[in-house]
Amino acid sequence: MAKRPNSRPRMMKEKKEFEEEVLQVDRVTRVVKGGRRLRFRATVIIGNRRGKVGIGIGKSTEVSQAIKKAVTKAKKNIIQVPMVKETIPFEIKSKFKASIILMIPASEGTGIKAGSSTRKILEMAGVNNILAKSLGSNNRINLAKATMKALHSLYEKELPEEALRVPKEKKQVRPPQQSFQKKKRFDNGRKKAAPQDKKTTPNTEAPKANAAPVKTEEPTTTPTEAPKTEEKTD
Repeated sequence: MAKRPNSRPRMMKEKKEFEEEVLQVDRVTRVVKGGRRLRFRATVIIGNRRGKVGIGIGKSTEVSQAIKKAVTKAKKNIIQVPMVKETIPFEIKSKFKASIILMIPASEGTGIKAGSSTRKILEMAGVNNILAKSLGSNNRINLAKATMKALHSLYEKELPEEALRVPKEKKQVRPPQQSFQKKKRFDNGRKKAAPQDKKTTPNTEAPKANAAPVKTEEPTTTPTEAPKTEEKTD
């Protein structure tokens, strides 16, 4: 099918810097002089899954408007989460009102062992291995704020040197068989030098004072017998 001559080019959607996830939408009422006023409260979490995360709360008479307000507030409250090998550098405990959260670093492959709003915040922050436990109230908003407070307080303490230390690479040692073969190949390609005649030098060292005299054996001479001559008689 041929294109229309006056067709407009499609607008490409720009990729968002942060991902958005709605944590909770509640109906809240306020009593006024004429009666009750109904509105919606939206709690939104945003993050880039690379260490940045934020939380915001917005209220409006419509759900969509409440979510937009929450997103704009969350962008103003973004924090950077320090991570070491996709986990937090050390154990931390934080409290917000009646909610208490305990977070412990975990080894690679553990995953996110957490629930409720804490799990969503850690996923948006990009923490892939961690252990978390709620020790107080399970109110979602208070627990989310306690988690954000704990992640923000990681910068207040100094990071341990062991967590930031990079392991040194081990040197590869050649097996003895390979090194021997290499040496043999090198010797075969090199010309051998002609052997030099070793000259014997007389021993000119002076005898030591305390040294015992050395006995020299005199050559033994054996007397030679005179040849016998036969006398002829006439």
